[in-house]
Amino acid sequence: MRLSLYLRNMGETSRPAPFAACVAAAEDSAVDTVWLADHIAIPPDDAEGSGGRYLDPLACAAYIAGATQRLRFGTGVLVLPYRPPLATAKWVATIQELSGERFRLGVGVGWMEAEFAAVGARLSQRARMTDEVLDLIQRAFADDTVELNGRSYLFLPRPTRPQVLVGGRAPYAVERAARYGDGWMPFGRAPAELAPEIADLRRRFTAAGKSNPEVVVITQLALGDDGLAREQVAELAELGATEIVHAWRYTGAEEFGDAAQALSRLAE
Repeated sequence: MRLSLYLRNMGETSRPAPFAACVAAAEDSAVDTVWLADHIAIPPDDAEGSGGRYLDPLACAAYIAGATQRLRFGTGVLVLPYRPPLATAKWVATIQELSGERFRLGVGVGWMEAEFAAVGARLSQRARMTDEVLDLIQRAFADDTVELNGRSYLFLPRPTRPQVLVGGRAPYAVERAARYGDGWMPFGRAPAELAPEIADLRRRFTAAGKSNPEVVVITQLALGDDGLAREQVAELAELGATEIVHAWRYTGAEEFGDAAQALSRLAE
């Protein structure tokens, strides 16, 4: 079982000093991965908790790659319809190459209508647009030459394709994960809800001829109580979770560092 943290690339904790301190704390702990959110245009009346301040997750990933040696990092999740497919694939390949292949690509279809309007994308087409980007990523990382709009282009650098994890609710996200990904990223699901969904995920992976899927559960652990936290981890592991991401609204780097050390104790 891998234990990871959600790194707030939003709000006041995304200022340069606390953000850098949080990254350093994670690097110096047993935390496996730090995960980053994706919002690109927050309306003023929907800014509670962030103040509308969001750092771009791909730019954050590039920063973390240069600031660390061991720590893995990923998008949890990158909203694929917000960005051009080829440019997104190039960002992903570049970060993966320069980080020594420590990048993990969590993806989603998005949900905030105001953001889709801001980027000029249609909310009703988000599933199709997501599948198009995932298809391109699969093809681009499989061969040095990729066909786009009827012409062939070189796609270089071409490091190992990063792990692709599909976020969102079953059954749609589970189906998309089986088609394009290596696993699923459920968020805020109770164990009783997860059990049948993970079973369905495994069936779909088997039918697709794939090995057992990754199941990266984003939740909140009771880190103030090591015994209870261990029980939570054990319950999710029994259901088939391969990684748990502790996500909460911390107020500063010291609180984040305490959580990193608490996860380190659980990992022992």
